[in-house]
Amino acid sequence: MSFRTILSVVGMSQGDRDVQVATDLCSEVGAHLSVFLVAMAPPPTGRYETLAPAWLEHRDRCRQELTEKVEQLRNRLASIGLSFDVESIFSDFAGVGYDIGERALYADLIVVGPAACEDEDLKRQIVAGGLFQAGRPLLFCAPGKTATLKPKTVLLAWDSRPQAARAVRDALEIMKAAGSVHVAMVDPASVPRASGDEPGADVAVYLARHGIRVTVDILPSTGRSVAAVLQKHALEIGADLIVMGAYGHSRLREFMFGGTTRAMLDETSFPVLMAH
Repeated sequence: MSFRTILSVVGMSQGDRDVQVATDLCSEVGAHLSVFLVAMAPPPTGRYETLAPAWLEHRDRCRQELTEKVEQLRNRLASIGLSFDVESIFSDFAGVGYDIGERALYADLIVVGPAACEDEDLKRQIVAGGLFQAGRPLLFCAPGKTATLKPKTVLLAWDSRPQAARAVRDALEIMKAAGSVHVAMVDPASVPRASGDEPGADVAVYLARHGIRVTVDILPSTGRSVAAVLQKHALEIGADLIVMGAYGHSRLREFMFGGTTRAMLDETSFPVLMAH
């Protein structure tokens, strides 16, 4: 997939850093930048607080600040000469994911900047709306390393599941332009319905047919989590980007008990492109 429209979902108080990351990515690939500025209404703390003048005044101030922030962003981006648009939403927390999903239908990629990665509430809403409702790939740009859509080395986390295959298709153009792609498999099972007799061979052949320079790396977990193994290997090979499928188990199960997706979102310092 070529990324012609990149959506950056940003929060009110931390938008500048994330917009800059998205701006740099759009400039790198010549994409249109669509900024979606999200302001979540403060939740009432009491049964009748929604009728209290102080609470209503606070909501009005939030709306005014949102209007001012949109104008500031438009002026800032206009001075860069980048193709862009800026939209905003003032929403109750419960409805934010739906609003993000509606907006994400018209984007090729959603960028989750460093500040959004650190905001658990906003990050959860972006995943719900962008990944599950709109079915768009998400690029998580965690603090610690500069994100790029032109990586030299890509680590593809492969587990022979449909989610991983979707990530491959979404990142195909990125991997075709990369210098090397490492297909990383952690404790793969050599069974016909999973990885076949030679784990990783099928996806390696598929990638090679697209002209991708690919290496298959079989990694033992030795008691470590899959996320820890992948991150260590990404460091060892000098990866610029990790590509992986998201939520092989149910979202509820991973939210309650943890899983590779959640661990990668919470712990990695590498940019991660996820698809579902």
